[in-house]
Amino acid sequence: MRLLPAGRTAVLVELDDAAQRRRLHRALSDHPAAGTVDLVPAQTTVLVQVESADLLPGAVTHVRDLLAGGLNAVEEGLRDPVPVPVRYDGLDLSDVADVLDMTTDELVKRHSSQLWTVEFAGFMPGFGYMTGADWPFRIPRRSSPRTRIPPGSVALADGFTGAYPQASPGGWQIIGTTKATLWDEKAVPPALLSPGAVVEFQVVTS
Repeated sequence: MRLLPAGRTAVLVELDDAAQRRRLHRALSDHPAAGTVDLVPAQTTVLVQVESADLLPGAVTHVRDLLAGGLNAVEEGLRDPVPVPVRYDGLDLSDVADVLDMTTDELVKRHSSQLWTVEFAGFMPGFGYMTGADWPFRIPRRSSPRTRIPPGSVALADGFTGAYPQASPGGWQIIGTTKATLWDEKAVPPALLSPGAVVEFQVVTS
């Protein structure tokens, strides 16, 4: 574990693994340091930003105290799943099934029959990187990225699944589409799939 300065008002906390990062993010969400304005989780880090430079030493002490107290007892908590309807009609569905040596029906069942957790956000507003406890696969990115992936595309890459809020270039393997609103600037929060959210993909045919 390391604490690294990130400008005058933030500290980056590097953790040993994703499980530790999830616990620290939950602990800081439930018990924030004084003056916290933002928490930004990534795969194994949490960025803690406070209102002003004079509050940063207190935030660092707060993080150190949480870590010293041990994070194993922090409960990640049960959250109601966010339903995301998906039509499994993606351009790469058959190719991914071939890579995994299974039928497309088996792939759809594996993807939709478990809960996914948004580990962190990035790449574009509202894009959540999700992992599944029963998803052991690492899907290679396309050898030739597409210049445009349509909004609403549900895709796989490495050990993650994600859903594109907006059109974008990208190399993820598209397995389906959703009509869910993934990003709405007027909503609170604006992202449907925020870090920590539990997601349930529901099969639809239209």
